[in-house]
Amino acid sequence: MSTPTKFDDEKQQPVPAYGDNSPADSDTEGFAVLIAEDHRNEIKLRTMSWQKAAWLLVGDQVCLAIMAQSWSLSVLGWVPGIITMVVAGILFWITSITMHKFIMKHPSIRDICDFGYYIFGESRIAYEFTGFMLLANNILLIGFHVLTGAKVLNTLSDHSLCTVVFSIIVMLMGIVMSVPRTLKHVSFMSMFSAACMGIAILLFLIFSGIEKAPLYGYNGDYPTDGLVKTYAFPLPGTTFIANMNAVLNITFLWVPQILFPTFIAEMERPQDFPKALAVLAAVSCFLFIVPPAIGFRYLGQYATAPAFGSLGVVAYKKASFAFVIVPTLVIGVIYANVSAKFVYFRIMGSSRHAHSNTVIGWGMWILVMVGIWALAFVFSEVVPSMGDFLSLLSAAFDSFFGFIYFAIAYWQLYKGKLFAGASRSVMTVVHVFIMLCGLFLLGPGLYAAVEAIIADYSGATRPAFSCANLAI
Repeated sequence: MSTPTKFDDEKQQPVPAYGDNSPADSDTEGFAVLIAEDHRNEIKLRTMSWQKAAWLLVGDQVCLAIMAQSWSLSVLGWVPGIITMVVAGILFWITSITMHKFIMKHPSIRDICDFGYYIFGESRIAYEFTGFMLLANNILLIGFHVLTGAKVLNTLSDHSLCTVVFSIIVMLMGIVMSVPRTLKHVSFMSMFSAACMGIAILLFLIFSGIEKAPLYGYNGDYPTDGLVKTYAFPLPGTTFIANMNAVLNITFLWVPQILFPTFIAEMERPQDFPKALAVLAAVSCFLFIVPPAIGFRYLGQYATAPAFGSLGVVAYKKASFAFVIVPTLVIGVIYANVSAKFVYFRIMGSSRHAHSNTVIGWGMWILVMVGIWALAFVFSEVVPSMGDFLSLLSAAFDSFFGFIYFAIAYWQLYKGKLFAGASRSVMTVVHVFIMLCGLFLLGPGLYAAVEAIIADYSGATRPAFSCANLAI
């Protein structure tokens, strides 16, 4: 962990009003020192513009999980589903701004672990606990993307090879793409990732609109479950477990903040992060709601996760799903980069190899990256249902990284002045609600995720390192 930088005048700085972006709101002197120090290194990390940060954010968020939201609507119905999406989006913006404000007060923060260290009063235990959650969350997510890549290749090739072989191919491609050390270079890949996912979504919407009927849903082939229909509220018989997992599926999409401190730490002007965030919020508000709503309109109760699987014409399914391979790899690379940096700097510390083009430095970087992707590959092969485990991740980790941590950060920013004025009082109440949301996900949400996994294990499960066809 980086050594906290102290400044003599830090305590004299006034606590700004929420939403105020005045220069007093950020420790610009502290960032200037860190940026100048970084730029003396051979490998410069703090070089990313807010435009490149925006591409990085969009590339991370425009992902396959968007195509699972139609299924969430099919479980929750229009009213609870859309309300959940809108509320999740609003809370995403508020918590992200709170995170940025806290980081601007503590310039030495360079990842979510440093963030946890400071919000819990410079606690080493909090740092190590957050580090464990960071690695567990990211490696399982990379594993999910390895499995998704194997599904894409299975679908396109009509299962021409063993699924394990496809997974190995995806892992090796991920390792090669993960070699760049700086997120500035990864953001270049994110442009193509977002474009490819956008094409996949557009093709899906066109195909779902022009085909006569969906192929199948979780209750059988069309029209086993009747004609396609949509509904305002959950259908009779929908269980709490199903509803909760649909909610977790939505919150999982809206909670990427585990990566944000690392992104901010590599910006040349960290104070510009809200600009990049605004771009992400605009893109997300459209893509996270409109395509899933259109998908639910045409697929109804036959919606699957991802929705590509419900398309009735095989050629349509292949044509749209093919573009998913690019975001699958690039998003895996983003999570691998953040994870590798945490491990790498723990190993290399402040040695010259950490920021220089030395054989030892690059050798260790590649070794760490190979280890992360290899471990993710193992998880992708031994976990019987990655979808259920993503619900578990959402409940166990997103409850902290999407809600609880930022409610605590807000309290640390404004303690003693939580109700100083009407606007501050409103935001304090909002952050109390954010804390309650996090605790709800951690309690009932975690229970629902575990119950879903138990139900999966009680039936037929995919064997470890199976060659079975995983085509959608």
